[in-house]
Amino acid sequence: MLNRIIQLFPVWAILFSVCAFYQPALFTDLKAAIVPLLTIIMLAMGLTLTPADFRHVVTYRHALLLGTALQFSVMPLLALGISLLFGFSPELTVGMVLVGCVAGGTSSNVMTFLAGGNVALSISMTATSTLLGVVLTPLLTGLLVGQSVDVPITGMLLSLVKIVLVPVAIGVALNAFLRRQVKAVEPVLPLVSMLSIVIIIAIVVALNRDNLASQGLVIALAVILHNSLGLGLGYGACRLFGFDRRISRTVAFEVGLQNSGLATALAMKFFTPIAAMPGTLFSVWHNISGSILAGIWSKRPPQDEPQADPAYR
Repeated sequence: MLNRIIQLFPVWAILFSVCAFYQPALFTDLKAAIVPLLTIIMLAMGLTLTPADFRHVVTYRHALLLGTALQFSVMPLLALGISLLFGFSPELTVGMVLVGCVAGGTSSNVMTFLAGGNVALSISMTATSTLLGVVLTPLLTGLLVGQSVDVPITGMLLSLVKIVLVPVAIGVALNAFLRRQVKAVEPVLPLVSMLSIVIIIAIVVALNRDNLASQGLVIALAVILHNSLGLGLGYGACRLFGFDRRISRTVAFEVGLQNSGLATALAMKFFTPIAAMPGTLFSVWHNISGSILAGIWSKRPPQDEPQADPAYR
């Protein structure tokens, strides 16, 4: 029952979004809760990680290096290029770029499992990109849009330490030293994360009701294009470099599925509600596209393909 509720995340996100659009007063006063909710999500993520997940960085170093390089190059540049193509305002552009510059989303781990990918690599990539993103997200955002929008790089860096690094580190430590207690609550952690994201989405929708009515479709098209290109390029680049299908599927999800909840929170904290719109729509869409792609790949198991050379794992 619990898993079924979690699997219906896109449905809940849409339902809460519709409710927030027609009854914004229910959510607008919760604006200050966005950062605490995201901190809860990061803590929940940390509780699912172990030191072994970070040791996998060595085991799958080549695939992880390629995936991380794509994560922090392809996605930011695609976000900026699509924003220019659609003629977005500086506020929307910084929102799109934030989505492109954040780490991979935790939903990639679930999608990788469903698609027959390499879950150990997926978890390692998510953990690695999350830690690197603490520094790279503000730096890349400032580099790409700093000339048109004032990007408080130092403030973003300090916030990311508090919102991401500290909660994840606490979660990993608790999981290492209180494994039995953490294991008891582990089944509800995805539900806690899902509810937190859904509420964040609803708050941003409520705050952007008028903007969504006038620009929502165009932003949705940009988000869909960004996500689709990220998935396709992530998979294609891995195949081009000789990785097997299992690894390629994993990297595709890591590159294409972003921690858009973090992008939304950063946009709300340092920019404007309008800048949070791309992250909000991405949060809904990437779970839909990821689920569809995972469903397609799950019907085409990669086991029959010889594994790549160990050097390219």
